Amino acid sequence: MSAAAPEGTGRVVLLRHGETEWARTGRHTGTTDVSLTAVGEEQAVAAGELVGELNLRNPLVLSSPRLRAQRTAHLAGLTVDREWDALAEWDYGDYEGLTSREIQQTVPHWTVWTHPCPNGETVDEIGARADLALSVALAALPEQDVVLVGHGHFSRALLTRWIQLPVAEGKRFAMSPAAYSVLGFEHSYRQISVHNIHPSVRTGQRKVAP
Repeated sequence: MSAAAPEGTGRVVLLRHGETEWARTGRHTGTTDVSLTAVGEEQAVAAGELVGELNLRNPLVLSSPRLRAQRTAHLAGLTVDREWDALAEWDYGDYEGLTSREIQQTVPHWTVWTHPCPNGETVDEIGARADLALSVALAALPEQDVVLVGHGHFSRALLTRWIQLPVAEGKRFAMSPAAYSVLGFEHSYRQISVHNIHPSVRTGQRKVAP
């Protein structure tokens, strides 16, 4: 990954799309275009209010090409500058549309972090894609904040690569529907400044994941 931007520059904000029916039921959703549920649309609007509190500086907004990500950005009040394949969700290959429990019936203990996805992307390929996305964000940080609108597993890969951990360590992070995290710097060291802030449209209260 390219060298870090100078301290005191912009932030990278990761924003996951709102709830979909597949996400709600735990089905792996990579290349399939699934719409937001009504709850997901409400979450996206509420997430926009939360992100607005960050007072972003001239944000560069990059989005996954999937409609659920683009719709989330729109409802959050963000203007997408570029739709980018590099921000798409993990390609799960033969496991597209399956839940972890269904996969584990034939591959015990399977997780996307520890086992392959036949005919899908590998952990190394995800890491290379995450590094590419972050290198573009880093280049923009001296002039502006950057918002990356995308998905659960790939956002967790971005979190790990930002702090220079292996992608497999994404298993240690949560990324809820319509949640955002902020990547920044302290004393020139990359850090996760804020993590997994997300709205609860059912209670009207902000929730922070434990």
